Amino acid sequence: MGSNKTAKAPSGILKHKWYLYLTEFFSGVSVMAVELGASRLLAPYFSSSQIVWTIIIGTIMIAMALGNIYGGRSADKNPDPDRLYARILFAAVWIAAIPFAGKFVILGISALLVVTVSTGFLIWAAFITCMVVFVFPLFLLGTVTPSLVKYTVGSLDDSGKTVGTLGAFNTIGSIIGTFVPTFISIPAVGTAATFLIFSGILLLIGIAYFAFAKRGAARVATASVLFLVCCFASPALGFAFWDKELICEDESIYNYLQVKENDRYTALSTNVLFGVQSVAMKDGGLTGMYYDYAMAAPLMADHPDEKTDILVLGMGTGTYAKQCIEYLDGEVSVEGVEIDEKITGLAREYFGLPESVNVTTYDGRAFLNVCEKKYDVIMVDAYQDITIPFQMSSREFFTLVREHLNEGGVMVVNMNMRSQDEDGINSWLSDTIAEQFPYVYTVDCSGSSNRELFATEDPAALERFRSRSTALEGDMHVMMSRVNDGLIGYSAGDRILTDDKAPVELLGMEVIDDMIQEELVYYRKVFKEEGISGLLG
Repeated sequence: MGSNKTAKAPSGILKHKWYLYLTEFFSGVSVMAVELGASRLLAPYFSSSQIVWTIIIGTIMIAMALGNIYGGRSADKNPDPDRLYARILFAAVWIAAIPFAGKFVILGISALLVVTVSTGFLIWAAFITCMVVFVFPLFLLGTVTPSLVKYTVGSLDDSGKTVGTLGAFNTIGSIIGTFVPTFISIPAVGTAATFLIFSGILLLIGIAYFAFAKRGAARVATASVLFLVCCFASPALGFAFWDKELICEDESIYNYLQVKENDRYTALSTNVLFGVQSVAMKDGGLTGMYYDYAMAAPLMADHPDEKTDILVLGMGTGTYAKQCIEYLDGEVSVEGVEIDEKITGLAREYFGLPESVNVTTYDGRAFLNVCEKKYDVIMVDAYQDITIPFQMSSREFFTLVREHLNEGGVMVVNMNMRSQDEDGINSWLSDTIAEQFPYVYTVDCSGSSNRELFATEDPAALERFRSRSTALEGDMHVMMSRVNDGLIGYSAGDRILTDDKAPVELLGMEVIDDMIQEELVYYRKVFKEEGISGLLG
C-alpha cells in the first residue's frame, strides 16, 4: 500500500490564515489584470475585436483549468508550500517581462506566419501569441487555489466555510483586478507599468513567505533582480519601437495611440500594423484619402438657408471637419462625437482642430438617442481599431441617423474595408442602409481600401451634386469630378444587420484576411529572395 504525504504543519507567516486569504485575493487580482493587459498588448498589433478578445479569454481559461488540475495533484503529492510560493515568484517575473519580451515575441510570430499561413493570419497570430506569452504564468497562478485549500482546510467540519472564503477572496480580487487596470492604472501609467505593478504585488507575496520561513534566499534574490531588470527595460520600449517618425505614443481607456510626422503630413493611428485613422497635410491641401470623397455629401444635401449643419460620428482628429470648413462655400457649422477624449486632445494639439468645432465625448449612437437637433449631413466614421462597432452597423442605428437628418439631408458612411465579395461586410452594410434610404450611391476611393456610401431620401440629391460640382474650382473641382465619375447607384438586397444579429466581427475579419494576404505577397517574395534577414531589414 502506498502512503499519502501530509501537509506540513503551518509555519512562519502561514500560521495566520489571513495571509493565505491574501494570497488568494492577489492571485485573483493578478489574473484579471493580466487578462486586461493582454488585450492592450495585442490590440496595437491584432486589433481589439471580439474575435481577439475571444482568443484571449479562451486561452486564459485553458491555462487556469490546467493550473487547477496540476495544482490539486501537486498539493496532494507534495504539499510543501515552498513549491507554491516559488511558482508565484516565477509567475511574477514572467508577467513583469511580458511588456518587454512580449513585443519581440509578437513580431517573431508574425514574421514566422508571414511565410507559413495562407488564411486566418490575425487569428493564428493572436492565438499563438497568447499561448506563448500568457498561458504559462496564468497556469502557475491557476495552481494557487487548490494548493491553498490544502493548507487552509483544518478538518472536514469547516471545509465548506474555508473553501467558500477562499473563493470569495479570489472573486473579490478578480473584480478589483478588472476595474483598476481599465479605469486607473492603464490610463494613468500605461500597459507596461500595469504589468509591473501587479507582478510586483505577486513578488512581494512570495518574498514575504520566504522571509518569514527564513529560507529560499537564492530564489528571492534571483526573482528580485530579474524584476528590477524588467522595471527598467519594459517602459523604455514602445509598441512601434522601430518607427522613427513617432512624435507621440500614448494610451487611453479605449485605444493605443500613436502620432507620427514627416515632411508631408501628421497622422494618427490606433494600430501599429494596420492603416491610418486621421491625416493632416502640412500644406493644408486635400489628403487624397476618403475625407475628400466624403465632401460630396454637403454638395448633395439641400440646405435652402445656405447654412450647412454637419455632424461627424467618429470625429477622430477632425480632418473631415476642417476640410468642410475650408473648402465649402457658405456658412458651415460642424460638430462631432468622439468616444475617446484623448483623441480629441491630440486633435487640438497636433492636428490643428479649431476650438470652434465642438466635440462631445460620447458613443455615437448614444449621442443620437439623446440629441434632438437635426442636421443636413451626418458623417458616420466610427471604428474600433479596424472593425465596425456592431451597434453602429444595424438597422436600428441607421433608422436613428435618418430621423436626425433634415429634409433633403444626406448620410455619408466611410467603409474602410472594401471587399469584392458579394456577401462581404460592405454588402451587408449597404443592404441595411438601403432598407432605410431609397437613394444610395457608392464610390471606391482610389489607392485605398475605403468605399464611401451616400444615402438620402431626396431624389434630387445626385443632380444637385452634379450641378454644384461644375461651379467648383481647383482641387475641389478635380476631386468632385472624380467622385462623380465613380458614383454607382446601389440596388438593395436582403442582407440586414440588426441589434440582435450583426456578425460584423466575422464579416470584417474575412475582408481583413484577404487584405493581409494581398500585402503578404511582398513579404513572402522578400523572404524567398533574402531569407529571414530580408524580413528583419
